Amino acid sequence: MLEGLLTGLATAFTFTNILMVIGGCLIGTFIGMLPGLGPMSIIAIMIPIAITIGDPSAALILLAGVYYGAVFGGSTSSILINAPGVASTVATSFDGYPMARAGKAGKALTIAAIASFSGGTIGAILLMIFAPALASVALLFHSSEYFALMVVGLSAIAAFAGTGQVSKALLMTFLGLIMATVGEGVLFNSARFTMGVMELQSGFGFVTLAMAMFALPEAIYLVLDPSRSKTGDDNSGEIKDLRISRDEARKIAPVIGRQSLQGFFIGVLPGAGATIASFLGYAVERNIAPKHEQDEFGKGAIKGIAAPESANNAACTGSFVPLLTLGIPGSGTTAILLGALIALNVSPGPRLMIDEPQIFWAVIVSMYLGNLVLLILNLPLIPYIAKVLAVPRNFLIPFILFFTLMGAYIGQNNAAELLILIGFGIGATLLRFANYPLAPLLIGFILGPLLENNFARAMQLYDGVGFIWERPMTLGLLTFAALLIVLPSVRNRKAKT
Repeated sequence: MLEGLLTGLATAFTFTNILMVIGGCLIGTFIGMLPGLGPMSIIAIMIPIAITIGDPSAALILLAGVYYGAVFGGSTSSILINAPGVASTVATSFDGYPMARAGKAGKALTIAAIASFSGGTIGAILLMIFAPALASVALLFHSSEYFALMVVGLSAIAAFAGTGQVSKALLMTFLGLIMATVGEGVLFNSARFTMGVMELQSGFGFVTLAMAMFALPEAIYLVLDPSRSKTGDDNSGEIKDLRISRDEARKIAPVIGRQSLQGFFIGVLPGAGATIASFLGYAVERNIAPKHEQDEFGKGAIKGIAAPESANNAACTGSFVPLLTLGIPGSGTTAILLGALIALNVSPGPRLMIDEPQIFWAVIVSMYLGNLVLLILNLPLIPYIAKVLAVPRNFLIPFILFFTLMGAYIGQNNAAELLILIGFGIGATLLRFANYPLAPLLIGFILGPLLENNFARAMQLYDGVGFIWERPMTLGLLTFAALLIVLPSVRNRKAKT
């Protein structure tokens, strides 16, 4: 490992590769801030540029920088305008946006930057130490284990419900699962529940739904309630309270440590990825928090920002384990990276570390450097980025609407998405008036296809539901999911007595 690390240092710290890291981080951060333009889109666009570079190490360092830079920057739009265009930053908006509206946008962005840096750095260290061993662990996960992992994700919906809202959260989760069945499934050749509308052949787009659930209702609320555009005690535009106090640092430090570890190991599993890591990170921290801190989640809790941000960045790093050591893409973005590797005549797999160690170790070393570059780039810019909230309401509403509509259109490149966006946006606004939590709907929509496809494959392999008790790991995960449902209610009852 030491020899490989020295090889990686020699490769990554060339002038060209340092430029690739900085360039990738800059592009990724900027793209991540724009709702609808996620890392998948920009990496797909940049593959021809990466191929023309010629050097596989430099090309992969550039694309990797774009990837974790986009996830790093994706928290900005979630926190400032409640428009999470990247799935892995949806959970950040639950507490980031309320904190920004309370006049603490600078502090929210600072916490997100530090948590992202810490998660990415811890993930890079774990990747260096455990990559070969974790590759074999990832192979132990079959369809039944992935099904159970999705159940764990869904069982955590209580964390996204307010006091006395668990039944509403369950209803919204089921609605999200139902919406996920629209269009063609992986195991079905015919489209389902499209009502003959060709535009629904591929189902609803995530970006469209995310914009409709969060950004569009916010714009409508700003129109209906002018006072909502004010932040804190005044609307002077002066950004205050950027620093984190020692007490706040002590609170978020263990959260960042736990969720960096959990996020990394979730990222290692092919098909799991940063989105599931961020949701689980948020849910776990909310469930284990003391009762008085649980009530703060969803209202601007600092732990509610630190948990998903450290988890999703660590998961991004973890997703490189199956990609580099097994040649298996761990997410949609790493699937595009796999295509780029193949186009560069690099064969990812067990022999990559032996045959081309300079590529493997250069990527890992570049992650250390990239996370440091991201922190240096973003922290000084926080006071200027946060001034978005000081924009007068007359300009802020068109700004939100423009990025909402643009994000929905670019996501599917289909004008019909705009009609779907407006329809869902009006429905989401009515649900918010009725005090229904919208986060569980989005969670059900994201996890629904993974749940359905893995359950169907497991049923085919084991000719029924016997896989539940035949595979100990599956049974263990389902038991853990049951505990996530039961324990919060038991603890609430004890607190009342």
